[in-house]
Amino acid sequence: MALLTGCITNCFAQNLTPDVLNDTLPVKTLDSVTVSTRLKQFNASYLTDVVGTKVYAGKRTNTLTLSQNINGLSFNLGRTALAKIPGLTMWEMDGAGTQLNIGSRGTDSHRSIEMNMRQNGYNTNSDMFGYPEDHYTVPLQGVEQIQLVRGSAALQFGPQFGGMMNYKMNEGDTTKVFGAELEQTAGNNNFFNSFNAVGGTKGRLNYYAFYDNRHGDGWRDNAEFNYHAYYVHLGYQISDKIGIKAEFSRMDYVQQIAGGLTDQQFEVSAKQSVRPRNYFQPVINIPALILNYNISSNTHLEVTSHALFGERNSVQFINAPNIPDTFNTAIASYNPRQVDRDYYSGFTTEARLLHVYKIGRINSVITGGLRYFHELTKRKQKGEGTTGSDFDLTLTQHYGIDLRFTTDNYAAFAENIFQLTPRFSVTPGIRYEMINTDLNGVINNRTAAVSYAGKRNFPLFGTGLQYDLNSTSQLIANISQAYRPYLYANVTPADRLDKIDPNLKDSKGYNIDLGYRGRIGNVFQFDLDAFYLFYGNKIGLIADTNDDGSSYLLTTNVGNSVAKGIEAFTELALLKLIDPTNRSGSEVRIFGSVAFDQAKYTSGVINKSGTNINISGNYVENAPQWILKSGIELRYKTISTIFQYAFTSKTYNDAFNTASSSNGVIGLIPAYHVWDWNCSWQLSKQFHVSASVNNFTNEKYFNRRITMYPGPGILPADGRTFTISMGLDI
Repeated sequence: MALLTGCITNCFAQNLTPDVLNDTLPVKTLDSVTVSTRLKQFNASYLTDVVGTKVYAGKRTNTLTLSQNINGLSFNLGRTALAKIPGLTMWEMDGAGTQLNIGSRGTDSHRSIEMNMRQNGYNTNSDMFGYPEDHYTVPLQGVEQIQLVRGSAALQFGPQFGGMMNYKMNEGDTTKVFGAELEQTAGNNNFFNSFNAVGGTKGRLNYYAFYDNRHGDGWRDNAEFNYHAYYVHLGYQISDKIGIKAEFSRMDYVQQIAGGLTDQQFEVSAKQSVRPRNYFQPVINIPALILNYNISSNTHLEVTSHALFGERNSVQFINAPNIPDTFNTAIASYNPRQVDRDYYSGFTTEARLLHVYKIGRINSVITGGLRYFHELTKRKQKGEGTTGSDFDLTLTQHYGIDLRFTTDNYAAFAENIFQLTPRFSVTPGIRYEMINTDLNGVINNRTAAVSYAGKRNFPLFGTGLQYDLNSTSQLIANISQAYRPYLYANVTPADRLDKIDPNLKDSKGYNIDLGYRGRIGNVFQFDLDAFYLFYGNKIGLIADTNDDGSSYLLTTNVGNSVAKGIEAFTELALLKLIDPTNRSGSEVRIFGSVAFDQAKYTSGVINKSGTNINISGNYVENAPQWILKSGIELRYKTISTIFQYAFTSKTYNDAFNTASSSNGVIGLIPAYHVWDWNCSWQLSKQFHVSASVNNFTNEKYFNRRITMYPGPGILPADGRTFTISMGLDI
């Protein structure tokens, strides 16, 4: 009975007493026990029915325990670290690991803009509604588990269509007063990563903290980077019923942006760069407080409050890659660069209450919550900067765009697991959103005022079904509505001739999942899911005319798209299949992750060079039909190694499915395949060494063309890179 198992497991994790689930079950809270083994056990590849105050019964979920991976995490490379989660699209703009760009099912992976990104349950997107790009990138060495909920996440967590991804961070070892983890990694292109963490438990206090510094020259020319990440966690159990956690996260880096290339430049050399004076700098700070209160043995309250404040800064010579950044003899210097700066200041509080109750002799669970979110974003763009070549945000003239955005969001949600039989449950849910946005400022060198205010409120509904075939496998079905608020960029006219549709609507749609998942002993696990995602009211530009016959561009809802396909994951412990009692210390594991996604426009008209063109039947941008990842892992006593293969089919980067362009900005993104290798040797209980080679066949490829930062043009992925690591655990 998955509900009972899930509740008991996670109630203990939250210090809840599970006697309400089984009146005959004696209750005794035990200290946690750490079990170490060289043989890797199967971890559940999906979330249990109840985790803390959240319910996942009948939902399409994935989990990935990073502590069980032997892939080198110091590169922060999503292609290898997240290979066992099927269907993720990842934008590989460089090997610095400063950005984890994630999307799925036809959604945009650019800085995870269509994902609800979280850390320990709280948002890390810079502005969840007006500018939801995720500038915050956590070092994966500090992450215990990655949790992903697909489109059904919109009910409990809010936008976006891509779902919710949560990074569950490491906590201090409960068996030690003090422990330390030190890992130093060096590689080619002057790559160096230093990850250092301490943690432990003293009485009622649990603590964990890390500092990570990653720097290098980058694989391409003009791609130097210097990344810093800090994290502190303090958890204190005030009483048997009340626990509180205080956390602080900070990430900042300065990265030289190599810029885009034309197709011709890429063919000559993917390493080259024609932009030596471009830089990018985000600074994100996230303080958080989490209160857990066991009101009774069957009722649990969780209140999370967090703030996000920071900046996004860039200084660039922005032009297509066929326009050189050369010395201007007329002014006896290089041309001035453009300075863009954003300032974020947001506050969020979420309160969630979970209650376990009985209908007759059957246990059921209800969870509900309230959310308040306030965000102020100050956007200053198109400032004239210096003519220098270093990272310098100094202005020589005023900003061309100076805007102020505010958002207030109120939301309420509820979901209930009705456990109709010991094997079958139904989980209906509802979410109600109220979004108030306000925009004011000036644009075009302070000559045109901009003002916009919008108020929207709407409900979202969904239902999940789950049937447990046995204790280790289940069928799930889910349909849930999702939405994506229109962004500030959509209501900010590019020039005086642009207009905004006064009836502009948020993008809305729904997601359907049908899945079968489970495992056979500790030999084989599987997860198969068919999905259908309807994405309605997509926003774009169409050409229109005024009463006097003059033309203008109108920002409005232009059409709909549908993504449908299959996501599947399997893993086989080969030696256990041959010999279930295998005790040799050896292990051979094979995994496969495959996704087929046909994402197309079902209706739509978009402006192109002043003409409205129908895009019905065209492929959705940056949505490959096939994503394949597989690997073979070999372990012998204290040595382990893994070979991984990744294939992604071709895509287009515009809704018109343009084949090519002279400046490289628009066109086909060819299919590509990549091989990666990692090896680790545990020399002693405290000391280990590892080595990795990413893209060891030196595949020449790219998976992104872009019209804006950090291009424009083709953004080549890294060629062959290698690292060597030494680690010490105390």
